[in-house]
Amino acid sequence: MRKYIYADESGNFNFSSHPDASRMFVLTTTLIEDHSIESDLLELRRELAWDGLDLGFKGFHATNDTRYVRGRVFDVLGGHDFIIDSTILEKRKAAPEIRPTDSRFYQYAWFYHMRGVAPLTVSESDELMVAASSIGTGKRRREFFNAVEDVMEQTSRAMNNIPVMWPAESTPCLQVADYCSWAIFRKWEYADTSWYDSIRDKIRTEFDLFRMEERNFY
Repeated sequence: MRKYIYADESGNFNFSSHPDASRMFVLTTTLIEDHSIESDLLELRRELAWDGLDLGFKGFHATNDTRYVRGRVFDVLGGHDFIIDSTILEKRKAAPEIRPTDSRFYQYAWFYHMRGVAPLTVSESDELMVAASSIGTGKRRREFFNAVEDVMEQTSRAMNNIPVMWPAESTPCLQVADYCSWAIFRKWEYADTSWYDSIRDKIRTEFDLFRMEERNFY
């Protein structure tokens, strides 16, 4: 069976106490079997345009969308079945040796995420496509893609693994991952569960990776 995972992250790679640095880094994947959610989100986009709310070429993006648009998107998400898995990393508990570069930290998050998720998702008779939302351009993008590719080789027992890295605006399914990651990030970063509650029933795993770590590194 062919299976599809779409991934996005929330938070940033600023490891400091600066006000612009997020406290958390959240990696979220969505396992989507019924791609009709794409059609429904595109239909919503057309409806919003008729109402004078043109989203531009980027499509839905939870951070930038208005509260009204977010509500409409979460309504669509609520009408579909898919599975959410999320790994949360409190950045100040990340030792310097696991974050020498942004892509290395990203790979670390991906490895521990997929080490738990892959066995729940695929068997040796399955094929798995993992679409990660693009980060950066050129060499930087290649480094992040290589991180995902390497993790898939290590963690997935599917007979065929296809990692891809696409711009979030290229498919509504990546925008689903963006919205889910944003809602989970809001819970962990700001103790705000107002959006999280609407997707809670779809969450299979929500893993605090550094929950046992007591030391802060900055």
